Amino acid sequence: MSIENYKLKLELRIDWSELDIYNHVNNVAFIKYLQAGRVNFWEQSGLAKFHTDTKKGPMLVSTHCDFKKQLTYPGQIIIRTRVSHIGNSSFSLEHVIVNDNDEVCALGKDVAVCYDFNAQETFPIPEWLRKEMVLYE
Repeated sequence: MSIENYKLKLELRIDWSELDIYNHVNNVAFIKYLQAGRVNFWEQSGLAKFHTDTKKGPMLVSTHCDFKKQLTYPGQIIIRTRVSHIGNSSFSLEHVIVNDNDEVCALGKDVAVCYDFNAQETFPIPEWLRKEMVLYE
């Protein structure tokens, strides 16, 4: 795994409120970090605006996180994201969360579908979006 293959990058500060009883970042916060990476992709790719304009957009259907190393406060993290699969109406994102020392602390994967919130059904990924997604593979 080469972290440089993850085209999107989002830097976040670890917040004290994200700690658990063991004084390290709670596993729920890791899921929040994956969400931040996912939303960053939606914004960069145009999916967020597309949803605002049409009420069609991505719907998360699966998320997964493998914890590799604890995170502590204070600190910064970097969430790196890439498109790992483009299907007919679904696509997958992979995330790497690294700490201040560039150590991999978690690996995540999301699966989303293109969903028409008006018709309450999936729809094929539009060609403009496919072209955009390829930029982040």
